[in-house]
Amino acid sequence: MTTADHKPQILAFLAQFFGEHRLAEDEDIFATGFVNSLFVMQLVLFVEGEFGITVEDEDLEIGNFNTVLALDALVTRKRAVGAADRSA
Repeated sequence: MTTADHKPQILAFLAQFFGEHRLAEDEDIFATGFVNSLFVMQLVLFVEGEFGITVEDEDLEIGNFNTVLALDALVTRKRAVGAADRSA
């Protein structure tokens, strides 16, 4: 299982959408008013491309994407599953 910290990459990606606002790791991304529905697809594509994971339909819950901490947990969980599948 990987314990890598993905938050710096996630924060760097998100910074382009938040202007001068410094997003806290536990701040609800969608409650800030800085993003729109198109952003969700950009976020999913970023997570898949940056971290080499596949976001499945069952992963598409707001609780997996609404904070930096939630995104980091999703990536960590998906990478751990991928590593376990490769070693089996």
